Amino acid sequence: MGPRQIEIIRSTWRKIAPHGDDAARLFYKRLFEIDPSVKPLFAGTDMSGQRKKLMQTLGSAVVGLQDLDALVPIIQDMGRRHATYGVKDAHYDSVGEALLWTLKQGLGEDWNDETQEAWTRIYRLLADTMRTASNEALAS
Repeated sequence: MGPRQIEIIRSTWRKIAPHGDDAARLFYKRLFEIDPSVKPLFAGTDMSGQRKKLMQTLGSAVVGLQDLDALVPIIQDMGRRHATYGVKDAHYDSVGEALLWTLKQGLGEDWNDETQEAWTRIYRLLADTMRTASNEALAS
């Protein structure tokens, strides 16, 4: 991930973050629409707290882009935890689709091909890291 893509992620995140709860609501609504199989994973979950966690996690990832060596172990731990929640590989694809859709809605005219490429790239990095750690945890 190059400096230009990191700057795109950071600048667009600064536009989304102040609307965190609304963005997270939109994200989960979209996620449950495109992949109803994830909804049971949230049964009994305080969705207000979950929305805050989502935004905090994304914010931490955005900040951590400058130091991937420090960020990767944190993301691996998340992947291992998600394995215990019943998250499957396919769920990461649904989450990515919902996330990109939500960002596009929130950014409006500021969403373009370059922005989509940068966010797609960072999401793939995070999701692939989590998937690998999750699968390793399940195999052990």
